[in-house]
This record gives sequence, structure tokens and C-alpha cells, in this order.
Amino acid sequence: MSKSQSKFQETIIQSYTSKGDSILLGTAILDGVALPSTHVTAPLKTFNRHGLIAGATGTGKTKTLQIIAERLSEKGVPCLVMDVKGDLSGIAALGQDNDKIQERQKKIGVAYEAKASPVEFLSLSKEPGVKLRATVSEFGPILFSKILELNDTQSSLVTILFKYCDDHKYPLLDLKDMKKIINFASEEGKKELEADYGKISESSLSIILRKIVELESQGAEEFFGEPSFEVEDLVRVNDKGQGMVSILRLTDIQDKPKLFSTFMLCLLAEVYATFPEAGDMDKPKLVIFIDEAHLIFQEASKALLNQIETIIKLIRSKGVGIFFCTQSPGDVPEDVLGQLGMKVQHALRAFTAKDRKEIKLTAQNYPLSDYYDTEEALTSLGMGEALITVLNEKGSPTALAATLLVAPKSRMDVLTESEITNLIDKSDLIDDYAKTIDRESAYEILNEKLMNLAAEKAEEEEDKKSEKASSSRGRTKEEKSTFEKVTESAAGKLVIKEVTRGLLGVLGLKPTTRRRTTRKKKGLFF
Repeated sequence: MSKSQSKFQETIIQSYTSKGDSILLGTAILDGVALPSTHVTAPLKTFNRHGLIAGATGTGKTKTLQIIAERLSEKGVPCLVMDVKGDLSGIAALGQDNDKIQERQKKIGVAYEAKASPVEFLSLSKEPGVKLRATVSEFGPILFSKILELNDTQSSLVTILFKYCDDHKYPLLDLKDMKKIINFASEEGKKELEADYGKISESSLSIILRKIVELESQGAEEFFGEPSFEVEDLVRVNDKGQGMVSILRLTDIQDKPKLFSTFMLCLLAEVYATFPEAGDMDKPKLVIFIDEAHLIFQEASKALLNQIETIIKLIRSKGVGIFFCTQSPGDVPEDVLGQLGMKVQHALRAFTAKDRKEIKLTAQNYPLSDYYDTEEALTSLGMGEALITVLNEKGSPTALAATLLVAPKSRMDVLTESEITNLIDKSDLIDDYAKTIDRESAYEILNEKLMNLAAEKAEEEEDKKSEKASSSRGRTKEEKSTFEKVTESAAGKLVIKEVTRGLLGVLGLKPTTRRRTTRKKKGLFF
């Protein structure tokens, strides 16, 4: 061994040695040669400082994610894994030994041991698995407004609608509840809301409604509702002391980034709000891996990004670590990237000028090294190799190490659908979340209220018609009664008689003469 190799080994071993428990990532590489037992490890204590797994397509990012998740599970740390491509299910099955794996493990200086991790399959859509749901009320007006990308005026209106429903005990559980209260506020309930909460803009209500319809078009109706998923179910440990690996199957929502980012933000907010402050822990309570992380950020509004950044900063105090897995560090906003303590960088490809610029920027994210030209190393790494730096137990970055990664102990291929179905059928949670609950909420209560209002209005109209008809009949009867009283009285009869005589007198006739003359002419005189 050369003097430079010996010094390099000493640097790596000193930098990556931990007093507490850690997981093995691989062995260091110098000048293209893997140095056995020059181990690169990551302290369990620092996994709540978050991390990044990056690299071009086909360089082994997903397998690195699998390695870290299974090793954490082995140490009793539960994990939540976002499986966007559908290729992480193999973590539930034993790995298969072969010559390539034996060769790799020999270079690392560690024997290969096949091992499976306990797995729970979760579903955000129609994929089989434990259903993840949350109610609109659990989001709250601020988070719900940020998801819909509303302006300040529209957001304040959402706050009013939430407040109205809270004051009147109208539960907001799913999106149909939210649409119902919007329609109510723009029509029958407008005067009531304006009397208590101020002016209501119909145009703003229309915009909010359209935003909700847009969210529904991405399948959000599958997510909003009951029973709500309890985040405590993510931190289970089996009877062997292994942490449960919860795999969220997302293969059918790759083209629905808004739904994905909505779920992620809700989940992180719920974890932060639910988990107690943990302080310094020997190992994290939960580690969340977000594969294809660019799906969260590419469609996110500025408000949404600010919310994610805030949660990333604060959630580590709850003992929770978050790892983003993506093709380039540039996919992650700088403010979020600056919070990531552990970085595993696979090879990047320099096919274009833009690629070379990206490589230069990526190299600047890593500590300076006396042993590597970082830009050159980024393009020369092989399959299953990565540049690694982590935080040591004191919170300082370790020396940069090109690393030959260990092989996964679990299967490096996906499970069959029958194997997945069998695991889902054995789930302890599947029955708790399988059946959708549609209890009485704002939609049903407001519908009943509107029906009662309509019935009351119809009754009032009927009463008015009856009262009007009764009044008309009363006036007619009163007039007829007065006339009869006048005509039947003696004075009345005299007046009628005199009026009749007066009229006939004007014609020059007497009543009896006219009557007798007429009868005489007709031959009817008697």
C-alpha cells in the first residue's frame, strides 16, 4: 500500500468512525480502486438531519435508497418510502446471492447476508394497499389555500368558510363538503355570512370552486375523506425489533404532481403537529424517503415551497429525517438543499453544455478534497458507486469519499402482484382503513337546511295566498250584508220606491199607467 493510500485510509476511517450505532454504506475508492475495510458509514444519530440521493438515470439511486431503508429497518428505525416507479417492493423479500454480489462484498470486506424487511403497502389512489386519507378540516384554511394556490383575498375567504363551519358545527370532511359550503355562501347563505363575517365576493368564490375542481381532476377525491390515516401507524416495530418499511405505491399518479405534493405537504404537516419534541436521540423515530422528488417541486407554488422549507427545518426536532431522491441536486430548491446533511451523489452525464454547467454547480455542493477532482469524479463513477459525505456525531461534514456501495440484502427485483396481494392480506392495518366512512358532514347538513328553508318559504307563500283569499271573501260578505240591511229596512224600501218613481217620471209615465197600457195593447188587461 502506498503512502498516499495509507493516509487516505486514515482520513476516511477517522472521519467516519462513530461512537454510537451507524449503518454501513460501503468502502472508499481511491484512484478507481476499492480499499477493503475502509468503511464509509452514517451515524444513526444524524439521520434526522435529512439527506439527498442524486444521480443520472440508471446509476443506482433506487438501489441506494433500498440499501439505506433496509439497514435502518434492521436497526429498528421505521421508514416511509415513496415508490413512484414501482421498483422498491423487493425490499420485502430475501435477496439472492450470486457471483457479482460476492465479488462486490469481498472488495468491501464484509460477507453477504440475505435479509428481508417487514413491509406495509400503502395507497393514495386506487392501487391496492392501506388507504391514506385526510379530511379537509385537518388541512386547515391556510394549508388548504396554499394547495389551491389562492391569493390573499381568496385565502381570507376560505378562512371565513372554515370559521362559519366551525361556528355552526358543520364538519368539512371531503371536497364535496367544501364545494357545498361555497355554493351556499354564494346563494342562499350569502346574507347570513355577510351579516356575521363581512362582504363575500362571488367572483372569488367561483375561482376557489374552479381550483377545487382542478384538484379533483387529479384524483384528490380519493385522498380527502375518512377514516383519516394516523401517522403513528408509520412508526411501528415488529416482534423482531425491525422497523416497519411503509411503501407508498404511487405508480398511477406520476402525471398528477399536484396530488402528490398535496399529500406530501399534508403528511409532513401532520407528522410535525402530532409527534412530540424529541431532542437529541440515538436514532431517528422515522425516516421518510421521497423518490422522484422533482415531482413535488416542479408544480409547487412559492407559498408551497416556503411551507415545505419551514417544515424541513423544524421537523428534525421531532426525530424525523427526510431524504430526497432525484436526478440532480438542482431539482431541489436551494433553501431546502441547504438543510440536507447527508449527500449521496451518483454519476452525472456530460452530454451537453447545460450538463457540464450542472456538474460544475453540483461539485460545489461537496466538501473540498485533497484526493479527488470532484467534477471529474462525478462523470467517472460506475454503477453502484457514489460520492458520499455525511454529518458526523458532532454535526460536522465528513471527508468526501468515492464509495463502492454494499449490495442490498433484500431482493433487487420487484415482487409479483400475487406476492404483493398476499402481504396486503396479512396487513394489520388493512381492515382499519379499507372501508370509506361517509358520515353526516357539511354537505348533508346544508342540504337539509336548504330543504327546510325551501319548505318554510313554500309554507309562507301558501299562508300568504290563504290569507289573501280569506281577506277577499271577508270583504265581499261584509259588503253584501250591508246592502241587504239597507234594502230590507223601511227607509230603504221608501228610497227605492221614490227613486223608481223619479226615473219613470222623467219618462212622462206613471208606473201603473205604463204597466196597464202595455198589458192592454197585448190583450192581457184584467
